[in-house]
Amino acid sequence: MQVTPRQHMDTVMQVALHGQAMAATRHELLIRDSWHRCVHEHRLDPTRMQEAVILPQARLREHKDQMEALLQIARHGLESLYSKVSGLGYVVLLTDARGITVDFLGDLVAEPSLRKAGLYLGADWSEQHAGTCGVGTCISTGQALTVHLDDHFDATHIPLTCTSAPVYDSAGSLSAVLDISQLSSSQPKESQHLALQLVTMHAHDIENAAFLYRHRRDWVLRLSSAPQFLEVQPEYLLALDASGRVVGHNRRAQLALQSSNKAPLLGQRFEDVFDLPFARIGSYVMNQPSDQRALMLSGVRRLLFLSATPPPPAAVVARAAVASKLPAALAALSAGDPALDRQIERVALLVNSPISLLVTGETGSGKEYFAKAVHASGARKQRPFVAVNCAAIPEALIESELFGHLAGSFSGASARGKRGLIQEADGGTLFLDEIGDMPLPLQARLLRVLSEHEVLPVGALKPVPVNIRVIAATHAPLEAMVHARRFRDDLYYRLNGAHFTLPPLRQRADLGATIDRMLGEHSLTAEARTRLMTYAWPGNLRELKNVLNYAASMSGDRIIDLQDLPELSQDADKPASSTHPSTQPIPTQAGAAALLQALRNAHWNVSEVARQMGLSRMTLYRRMKRAGIVAPNRE
Repeated sequence: MQVTPRQHMDTVMQVALHGQAMAATRHELLIRDSWHRCVHEHRLDPTRMQEAVILPQARLREHKDQMEALLQIARHGLESLYSKVSGLGYVVLLTDARGITVDFLGDLVAEPSLRKAGLYLGADWSEQHAGTCGVGTCISTGQALTVHLDDHFDATHIPLTCTSAPVYDSAGSLSAVLDISQLSSSQPKESQHLALQLVTMHAHDIENAAFLYRHRRDWVLRLSSAPQFLEVQPEYLLALDASGRVVGHNRRAQLALQSSNKAPLLGQRFEDVFDLPFARIGSYVMNQPSDQRALMLSGVRRLLFLSATPPPPAAVVARAAVASKLPAALAALSAGDPALDRQIERVALLVNSPISLLVTGETGSGKEYFAKAVHASGARKQRPFVAVNCAAIPEALIESELFGHLAGSFSGASARGKRGLIQEADGGTLFLDEIGDMPLPLQARLLRVLSEHEVLPVGALKPVPVNIRVIAATHAPLEAMVHARRFRDDLYYRLNGAHFTLPPLRQRADLGATIDRMLGEHSLTAEARTRLMTYAWPGNLRELKNVLNYAASMSGDRIIDLQDLPELSQDADKPASSTHPSTQPIPTQAGAAALLQALRNAHWNVSEVARQMGLSRMTLYRRMKRAGIVAPNRE
């Protein structure tokens, strides 16, 4: 039976103010200790019900920037965990060591309820603010735990069930917390036992992945008590420097291998931990079966099995340092704009990552250039880059264009069949532009391609394996489309492995340098340059390129003057308003009426209205269809 907020407040007061011994409560000691901390250390009032604190975007960005490397590593673990629990009503959260939620996977349709409950990006779940809760109490105790219903301190949270596990760095400090939570649960706390095991397992996987990345240039020792699992799932990880001293460990190794006198594991010599000279470490480098690579722990006489990976040769490290500089294709995208430079530096770390990328920005801001630069900077650059404009392909043809078809599989199909664009991109990069315009039925098929790495052509019974890296782009508000059930949330999360937002040209600090780059051998008079620099460029890079090409043709061999420029709208002499299509909500009934009026004003010239709205004609046709608008000449 669920307790009322008043009953809960009375119980918390009894435990926290009068001592645990006086309270006849079913709550375990760990929870009661947390309640005591909340009152006596954090000075929280158990009778006050507080709303969730959601940090503004600027402050959230600061927290995310401080752990960006771990966020990129952890993302696959979050997606894997969410795939196992999403159908049960859970959301997945990752917080930093201060309890701020820096990543989130959940049903965006339920966003208002999730945000109100604090199960959302930017939420502060520290015990100092939120009281006893999964994340905050995990941070305070360093333990994996479930805080179920009225285990929570604040009565606001008693409908929630939250299960959290800590993620430690290789120095033994808590770096993050992985959490799965539900808005409500009718089951007893014991029902969360499997959830606790899943969260702990995935937190351990994230921790190990971060360890291996951090110590990729050190000796890495994998240890297990069972030789059969030594290579696939080691229990303990240690990192050694060239002299054989411990410079890193995972949490399990710290707890199991730290000496009995509690001396820190970091800094100890290999011989202090194992009954073996460091000079013999080479005999454990995968040159004999796992069951023949046993060694004893020093002091406790415990048998473990070891697999050692040496650091890369100095030449490999040197090449890696050179490769860490920005690839030329990416460096060429910016002429010195700080916001764009930041996006380029981030994506440079992911050019060879298998995760999908989502690129957003206004129409003409260079999303396809960005995607091509990523492709040209990675190991797939010798393989195809296939660009698909989802808004330009007629809806009736998009399925066969993307997935291909067998001969005679439908009326009008090619007699010899056709390889789809997904297969054409095999081994390379598939760029899906205007992904928001992909019809819902095909979104499910695309999701299967991304998750199963195989494609089923129209009319085929057997899928074809494909190896592609997907980069999707849109100027549409995908999250709003998810809320309106016009875009699948599972596909959104799959595409959004890493999100990059390109700044509009009017906001870029390198506008002048970009103009000079595009001009090439041509030059501008002062008046012409002033006109270009004070124009807001609603069409962004695409419009700038067209204007400069026009001006170069008009000027011939002369310096480009003001009279050589095409007529530029006076309305664009100031920064564009916030009603740009990339920030507009999904059209409502009022939006449909506005679209109808725009078409009437343009005498049903669809191309003109599409240009005014910054859309492709196919996108506008689809919006007309959704709004039930039919041109008079088609009635």
